[in-house]
Order: sequence, then C-alpha cells, then structure tokens
Amino acid sequence: MSKQTKFLLNEDQMPKAWYNLQADFPKPLPVVLHPGTMQPVGPDDLAPLFPMSLIMQEVTTEREVEIPEPVRDIYRLWRPAPLYRAHGLERALGTCAKIYYKYEGVSPAGSHKPNTAVPQAFFNKEAGVKRLVTETGAGQWGTSLAFAGGHYGLEVEVFQVRVSYEQKPYRRAMMETYGARCVASPSMQTEYGRSVLAKRPDHPGSLGIAISEAVELAVQRDDTKYALGSVLNHVLLHQTIIGLESMQQMEMADTWPDVVVGCTGGGSNFAGIAFPFIGHGLRGGPKPRIVAVEPAACPSMTRGKYAYDFGDTAKMTPLTKMHTLGSQFTPPGFHAGGLRYHGMAPMVSHCKELGLLEAVSFNQVECFAAGVMFARAEGIVPAPEANHAIKGAIEEALRCKREGKSETILFNLCGHGHLDMVSYQKYFAGELTDETYDESELAMALAGLPSVPEPV
Repeated sequence: MSKQTKFLLNEDQMPKAWYNLQADFPKPLPVVLHPGTMQPVGPDDLAPLFPMSLIMQEVTTEREVEIPEPVRDIYRLWRPAPLYRAHGLERALGTCAKIYYKYEGVSPAGSHKPNTAVPQAFFNKEAGVKRLVTETGAGQWGTSLAFAGGHYGLEVEVFQVRVSYEQKPYRRAMMETYGARCVASPSMQTEYGRSVLAKRPDHPGSLGIAISEAVELAVQRDDTKYALGSVLNHVLLHQTIIGLESMQQMEMADTWPDVVVGCTGGGSNFAGIAFPFIGHGLRGGPKPRIVAVEPAACPSMTRGKYAYDFGDTAKMTPLTKMHTLGSQFTPPGFHAGGLRYHGMAPMVSHCKELGLLEAVSFNQVECFAAGVMFARAEGIVPAPEANHAIKGAIEEALRCKREGKSETILFNLCGHGHLDMVSYQKYFAGELTDETYDESELAMALAGLPSVPEPV
C-alpha cells in the first residue's frame, strides 16, 4: 500500500465525458410531472427555464455525455482536483482503516459547485441567454454561478436564503466581487416573496422559497433562464467528474474503496463522488457500501417520504418523485446552509429505493466536532456541509477499529470553511446548538404533499 499523501492527475488525464447513472439503473427513474396538468413533462415544458441543450442532458440515458472543450478549459483552473490519504486523521482515530478524501475546496469558489456552474453558464451562453437567476443557501452555489457567469459575460442574480444571507456576509461579498447581484429571500422583489413576508415579516427563508422567487423572475423575460445548483439530473451529471477522477486516483494508490461517503442536501456533491462507483458496481465491478450523510435537522431521506412533490414552495416547478419533507417545510437555521433543502435529488432518492445506498443523519454539534478533529489532523478547515461527510467517514473508521478491519474509506470533502468561521467561533464559545425542527410542522408539510395518481 502506498505511503503517499497526495495523488495528482495531470490536466490531460481529466475526464473528457461526464458519467450518467441513468444508463445503468436496473429500473428507470419515475417520470417528471407538469405542475398544472400532472401529466409527464416534455422538453418544451421545461424550455422557459432551461436551454434545450441542458434539457437534453436532463432526460438522456446515454452513459457518457461529452464535456465541451471550452468547459474543460475553465475546469483546468482547478481540475483535476487532488485526492489525499488522511494519514493524520487515521492516527488521531487509532484506526486500522485507510481513509482517503477527494478535495473540492481547491476551486476558485471553494467548493464543488463550479463543476456544474461552468457548463450551465456555457450552454446558456451558447443559447443566447443574457441573464441567469438562481437561489443559494450557504452561498457556495451563488458564488460559483457568479464566477461562471463572469467568464461568459452573463448577468447573474441570486436569491439567498435570508438566514444564510445574515450568517454569511462574506459569501455575499464574494458573489458581488464576481459581478452578481445578491438579494435576501424572501424579498420584496417578487410577488411570491411579498406574499411570504406579508404573512411573516421575519421569515428566515428556505431554499424552496428562494427557488420560487428565482423561477418567477426567470419566466418573465425571454433573455433570462433559471440555473439550479443541485437536485436535477443534469446537475448531478456534471458533478460526476469528481468520482471519475477519484477512480483514477484510487488506482494510483493501488486500492479501491470499501465504503464511499458523501454529505447530502440536494444531492449534487454526493452524486459526484458516489455515482461513478455505483455504476461501476452495477456493470459488474466491486460494489462498495455507499453512505449518504444528512443533517438531523433536515433529514429528507431518513425522515421524509418517497413521493411526488414540488421542488419549490410556491408550487411552480415540475413534480419529481423524491424523498421529501414537503415543499412547505422550513428547516431550522443550522449552519450547514447548503444542506437545508426539503427534498433529495430524484436520482439519489431512486438509488435509495433500489437499495444502492444507505442514509444516516447526525446533529450539528457532533459534525462540527468532527470537522475540528479533521482540521487539527489534516490542516484543512472544512465547510459546515463537509463536516457531515467527515463525521460519516469517522464513524466508519471507528467501526473498522471496533471490528479489527482494515477497510478503505473514501469521502468527498466538498468545500473549505474559510468563509464560515463565525460558525466555528460559535462552536468554540459553546453557542452552537443542535437545531431541531417542529414535529408538528413536519407532519403538516407531509400531510400537504400533492395527491398524484401513479403514472402508468
């Protein structure tokens, strides 16, 4: 076994195509439904929101989708991203497990999100789009789309969930540095935002509300499209470059993961690391255990229902079958803002239904404790979202210690925490608490799921 710490690919080893797990599913995804007719949507139904090139990526079942050379040119600013052997963390845990992590914090925006922001901006530019509107939680996605839009001369407007807008002012400043406009959501700039504030002026916001505001603006102008940073098939497709690179790097390390771990909010970074390994297993290769880690305060896979639901609170988006807490559910304001979404990506949800992954949840404080241990052992301060993956990997390593097993664990460190230090300050001051959701609110949100007859 290699004693190397870093495993680096050359730029000419960067994958030339994204991987599409839909090609290898033993059972196809449930169809997407139109919010007005409740009938299966066609490409034209999505045209007000997305350019046709992305719509085709959304529905394709081809195993590989070519990465355009102009996209790869921008990817080269940070890709291929490094894979690390976590020697320090292994020693700190006293485990016989071998821990590896793919580090996506090397991107200009500090997370995995530019992997899809760049191609989305590229395909929109190719289609003649002038403006992109979107939502963001912690700000990683908004920052990434601002970065990508700047490269292609696109105007970018971001609705940021209000609690994160107030918690993370430097992320907002970063968006503005790249040229985007950032607005706290719910806002007075949309009809839906005004309706939410009329009922509750101090509303903390949610990703579902911010999506509704962005979609409302997107459909008002022909030169404007909507961009989403997670959940949708084409977004998860773009992120698979993470796992594809990781496969090459694990071979460089002369090993293969027994366990693959990722944190889950909407599902994009998790899919990025896990889908290539799942597909490889479905095609006859080794089948590692796949562990999805979500926050206990927004547990769509461990507490939600697998059902058709809207992607936004105003019920303007198409309905997908996913693990959901209900589109009316407002998660509490815990610091992993990128994981505060009511639903899980349909493809990730489908994987769980097919038994291709396991889902676990952890509370905020124990995840920060894991992140601090990791920072002291490995030197990288993780984003609050990434702390969930670290916690999951540590639990697996401790299991190996108890069982005397020398398994190989791979996890995705999806971003750094350099702009999240206020939350670390609160942790060290003992002011960080385990946020809990209102059980009655969850029950109401689940009871309010749309009544949808199963499509034939």
